Amino acid sequence: MDILRYAAFTADPAGGNPAGVVLDATGAGDAQMRRVAAQVGYSETAFLVPARDRRFTVRYFSPKAEVPFCGHATIASAVAYAERHGPGVLHLDTRAGLVEVATSVRPDGTTTATLTSVAPRTVPLGAEDLAALLAALRWSPDDLDATLPPRVAYAGAWHPIVAAATRQRLADLDYDMAALGALMAERDWTTIDLVHRESPLLFHARNPFPPGGVVEDAATGAAAAAFGGYLREMGLVEPPATVTVRQGEDMGRPSLLTVGIPVAPGAGIAVTGTAVPIPPAEGAAR
Repeated sequence: MDILRYAAFTADPAGGNPAGVVLDATGAGDAQMRRVAAQVGYSETAFLVPARDRRFTVRYFSPKAEVPFCGHATIASAVAYAERHGPGVLHLDTRAGLVEVATSVRPDGTTTATLTSVAPRTVPLGAEDLAALLAALRWSPDDLDATLPPRVAYAGAWHPIVAAATRQRLADLDYDMAALGALMAERDWTTIDLVHRESPLLFHARNPFPPGGVVEDAATGAAAAAFGGYLREMGLVEPPATVTVRQGEDMGRPSLLTVGIPVAPGAGIAVTGTAVPIPPAEGAAR
């Protein structure tokens, strides 16, 4: 099995979110994919099984569990494929549904990928779940931004969205990993999307991911897509809109995610980013 290592949502291999990529996982079973993902050690590894005409079945595994959809590993996979076979559109059959990814090459040679999510959804976050979530985060209700109400959002995976009133509150991340992981497992939440609004179209984000054995994701494309759907459904932006999400800065792996929000209710959210190979020595050390 040829395992590639890419950093997604960055042009610098020292930034972004590292992902494992297997462009041809034909014949691999669940146990083998879990083992490889654990050996790679990144928050997710994508396993692609080619079908025809740039169509693939894709599975995503963290070091601890399978997830239905992963944005940064999707961006990494599309860029890795484009660098070997040329840019274009890939059709990915994920456990969440069909996701299309378009790649292009910039004049400077950087390859960019844009995924279009499955139809997003947003549902209420119950008072008891919110209280338990805040307790696990070691946040108080006073830490929240009332203009961005807590909800649970979906665009391939479920993510509670909790907005911090200040950038400092977001920067000071010190949560109870065991308590948060247990709550997330009970509710089938993939990551917690903690955000802070700097300006109408610029957000900062952090994404705890204890169910995958990862303290924090440096870039979370699935959460960004869910967040885009949340912003549209809650009337917090006027679509069509393009939102910038900065993530990973507080953990030393800055990432840039561009979120395109179309007008039509239920239309998939576009998430764009670059990805670059991780040098072998650095990849082996992570």
